[in-house]
Order: sequence, then C-alpha cells, then structure tokens
Amino acid sequence: MLILASGSPRRKELLQSMGVTFQVVLPQVEELNYLDDPQKLVETNAKLKTGWVAQRNPENWVLGSDTTVALGEEILNKPADLAEARAMLSRMSGRTHCVYTAVCLSNHSLQIEEVITVTSHVRFKSFDDDLISRYFKLVNPLDKAGAYGIQEGKELIIDCWDGSCSNIMGLPVDEVRGLLGKYTLL
Repeated sequence: MLILASGSPRRKELLQSMGVTFQVVLPQVEELNYLDDPQKLVETNAKLKTGWVAQRNPENWVLGSDTTVALGEEILNKPADLAEARAMLSRMSGRTHCVYTAVCLSNHSLQIEEVITVTSHVRFKSFDDDLISRYFKLVNPLDKAGAYGIQEGKELIIDCWDGSCSNIMGLPVDEVRGLLGKYTLL
C-alpha cells in the first residue's frame, strides 16, 4: 500500500488524478526553514516527512514531498500572515523565481529511499498592491510557498512559466509517475 505523507489538498488531488490508490498520514514533524540552499531545504524536509511516516509504517511505501520558492538567493516559504504574503508578492512582481519540489519515496522494510527534485521557473506580471488585494480575495496565500498558487487566479499575477505546472502546485506528476512506475506502484 502507498501512503501519502502530506496534508496538502493539492498533493492529494494530483496523486488522485494519476489513478493511484493511497491513504494519507500526516507527518508530525517540524519542517526546517533555516537552510540557505532551496534544493537542500526541500530534499531535507521531504525526507523528514517521509521518514517519520515510514518509520511507523515500515511495510508500506511512503511518498512525501516539500515545495519552496526562491527569488534569487531568498527562500520564500509559507508566509506567517497576510502582511508577509503581501510583501512576498510585492517583491516577486515583474520578476522570475524558481519553484523547487522534492519528492521522497521510501519503504523501510525493503531499505529503499529515493529522492528526486524538480525545478520550474515562474515569471510574474508587474502588479500593484490593489491587484494583490484582488488576488487575496480569490486565493488563500497562507498555505502556499511564495504566497501564491498556480491553480487559481494565475491570470492576475503569472506572466508565464517554464517547466512542470504540477511541480509549481507541489507534486511533479510526470516525475512521480516515473518514480512509482519504477517500483510497480502504479
């Protein structure tokens, strides 16, 4: 059986869209947010979440993931409040940022742990504070890295993107399909 080590509704929807049967177990871990390298950060957090669930379910396959946004050298995780979310979007206006998602697949009894990381680039339109307020009426920015989601309201803030759209949502579907297929979990 496959377990999704995530409470993210987006990850659940994306995995369901692949036709995968799974259950959800929420990892009880404190995510790291102090690493300077966004790729290392998401890989560490994905392993941390997956490991917590896999340790308690050693016979099962566990899939965990973590996503963050990087604007240059600055990592933009989930904002603490609306003021921080507004500040994040203001800094990203008219600029391109990177979205990093790491996915970890683990089975403790088989001693398998594999991690993949996918990067996408997103260019924001130039916008002002009024547009951010309109965007916040459509989208809750507090549960999303970088204070935005590509699945709704994108026409307001996103100019274009390069790479996997599902990666920007939090789970790179094509890469996960390949990873699950490698272990005949599809």
